[in-house]
Amino acid sequence: MWRASVLTIFPEMFPGPLGLSLAGKAMASGLWSLDVTDIRDHATDKHRSVDDTPAGGGAGMVMKADVLARAVDAADAGSRPRLLMSPRGAPLTQSRVEALAAGPGVLVLCGRFEGIDQRLIEGRALEEISVGDYVLSGGELAAMALIDACVRLRPGVMGKEASGLDESFSAGLLEYPHYTRPAVWEGRPIPEILTSGDHGKIDAWRQDQAEKLTRERRPDLWAAHQKRTPGGLKKPPKG
Repeated sequence: MWRASVLTIFPEMFPGPLGLSLAGKAMASGLWSLDVTDIRDHATDKHRSVDDTPAGGGAGMVMKADVLARAVDAADAGSRPRLLMSPRGAPLTQSRVEALAAGPGVLVLCGRFEGIDQRLIEGRALEEISVGDYVLSGGELAAMALIDACVRLRPGVMGKEASGLDESFSAGLLEYPHYTRPAVWEGRPIPEILTSGDHGKIDAWRQDQAEKLTRERRPDLWAAHQKRTPGGLKKPPKG
């Protein structure tokens, strides 16, 4: 079973969205498990302190290495990656999600305040991961995003085995547009090719649309896609 262990000072935030929809149904079915540790349970003073003033001065507070180390050790990550959600971490990508989903699970530490003592990151070999170039109040929402992205890829979670194959980033491209009934909505018809019944032309249209959207919205992904294309660079997609 794929196992997620979350360390946080706000355990009441979990499972939150992870207890609903695909992830919630999969957890209820025993396809993955979630255990949450209150970091404050590993404090030793009567105030259950987990932070202190930053060495060298400055604003805010820093989470303490000794308290966090006790929480990490008690969680017993085993062979699972030890992750720290951090805006300075490596960007979370679909390929990294796929690798994590294929493993035994994850241990995720959710930081708060100004950050955590660097010695804890080094001493417990934490891998810093970011979900975007912005700052959240804490790592909990980022942890939920990471776990949800992993869980949905686990066998038996999504309804159709192929349902994740054409998604954004699965082939290094953004996903093509989707349509459904009614055939015309507010004067906007479904593209005629999608109702033609010619699956070869439909597949070609979807590929063209995926390339067009990627080129327009994510030039970084488009450049990487071009490098992977046999024969080198090719002409931009139509449109």
